[in-house]
Amino acid sequence: MKLTPILVGAFSLALAVSASAQTLTIATVNNDDMIRMQGLSPAFTEATGIALNWVVLEENTLRQNVTTDIATNGGQYDVMTIGTYEAPTWAKQNWLVPLDGLSADPAYDVNDLLPPIRGGLSLDGKLYAAPFYGESSMVYYRKDLMEKAGLTMPDAPTWEFIGQAARAMTDRAADVSGICLRGKAGWGENMAFITAMSNSFGARWFDENWQPQFNTPEWKNTLDTYLSLMADAGPPGASSNGYNENMTLFQQGKCGMWIDATVAASALIGPNSTVADQVGFALAPDNGLGKRGNWLWAWALAIPASSQNKEAAEKFLNWATNKDYLATVAAKDGWASVPPGTRASLYANPEYQAAAPFAKMTLDSINSADPTKPTVKPVPYTGVQFVAIPEFAGIATNVGQLFSAALAGQMSADDALAQAQESTLRDMTRAGYIK
Repeated sequence: MKLTPILVGAFSLALAVSASAQTLTIATVNNDDMIRMQGLSPAFTEATGIALNWVVLEENTLRQNVTTDIATNGGQYDVMTIGTYEAPTWAKQNWLVPLDGLSADPAYDVNDLLPPIRGGLSLDGKLYAAPFYGESSMVYYRKDLMEKAGLTMPDAPTWEFIGQAARAMTDRAADVSGICLRGKAGWGENMAFITAMSNSFGARWFDENWQPQFNTPEWKNTLDTYLSLMADAGPPGASSNGYNENMTLFQQGKCGMWIDATVAASALIGPNSTVADQVGFALAPDNGLGKRGNWLWAWALAIPASSQNKEAAEKFLNWATNKDYLATVAAKDGWASVPPGTRASLYANPEYQAAAPFAKMTLDSINSADPTKPTVKPVPYTGVQFVAIPEFAGIATNVGQLFSAALAGQMSADDALAQAQESTLRDMTRAGYIK
C-alpha cells in the first residue's frame, strides 16, 4: 500500500519499529467508526511493522469481555475500547497505563481535546484513555414525516412534543414507527438512554445518602412515559433493539424519530441511508426542569496494565486518535465521516462545518452535559447516564433487564420499579454504601 503524505507525516523515525516487532491484540466495538479504523489500520502496520489482531464485538459482549480480562489481570488484550465510565474507575484500581507519552507529545496536542471529553477520560488531571470519538445524544427526525403530520420540530423540544409527534408520525400500515428508542437490556444500552431521560424528569439513581430512588414519583413518571411512548409509537420487538438495530431501522425509513448518540449522524445522512435527504436534528428533550435527556460519552482506546506491549500500544493509540487520522478519514470518505466529538480543531474547520450539518448540534449537546451536576436534585455521584462507581455496571445491568422485561410486556412498570428498588438497595448495602 502506498502511504499518503498525511500518513507519512504522522510517523517519525522514532515511531517506527522493526518488522519483527509485536502483534497487538485490540478489542473494539462493532460500530461504524471502529470498523472504519480497522479498515485503515494496514497503513499503521506498514509504517511501524506492528501487526494487529482485531477482536470486534457487540457492545454488551465487549464490555463483559474486557471487564473480566482487566479485573483478573488476564492480559488477553493490548488495547481495549472503553468509555468514560471505565476510564477513571479502572484508573483508580491501577488497571490502566497513564498516557503520559501522548500528553507530552506536542504533535498529538492533548490540549486540543474537548474539555468534557478529556476530563471524562482522566483521573487527577492525567489522561488514561485516548478518545476515538466523543458523543452526547440528540433527536433525529424525518422532516418529511414531521411535515406530513403538520408539525414543526423545535431546536429544543419537550417530551410532551416528542410524544405528540411520535404518535402522529406512526403509520403501522406502512411499517413506520413514530419513534425508535433503545430497549435492549444493558447498563450501556437501554439504561444509558433511560437514565439520561430520567435526569430530565427530575429523577436520580441515589439520594445523598446512597439510598436508591426507584420508589419515587420521578422514576415512575420516567418509566411510564417511556413504556407508553414505545407501546403507542415504537417498533415491534423493541426490547431487542439497541444502538445498531435502531440505526438500521432509521436508515431503512422505518422510524419517524430516534433519540440516540450524536455519533450516528453521519451514518444517517450517508450512502447507506434511504432517508439521507430528510434527516433533521434537535437537542434531546426536556421537561422544563433545567436538565435535558442527553448524555456524555466517549469511546476511547486504553492500554491495560497487563499488556506486554505497552510502548507499541501507545503508538497505535497515537495513530488512531491524532489529528492526522481525522484528515486520513476525510481524504478517503469525506469530512462528514470523520470520528466526531473529540477535538476543538475539528469544529473550527470550515470544511467539516460545511460537510456536517449536525456539527453545531453535536458540539452544543456535548458541552451542555455536566457529569458533576447530572440531576435536578443533589446526588453523591458523578456521571450523566451512569453512576461513576465500580458497582454500577452490575447493578444497572440488572435494572436494565427489568425495564426491558417491562417493555416486552412481561411485567408491569410498578413491578419493574419495585424490583429495581429492592435489588439495588440490597447491592448497595452489600457494597457498604448504605450502613
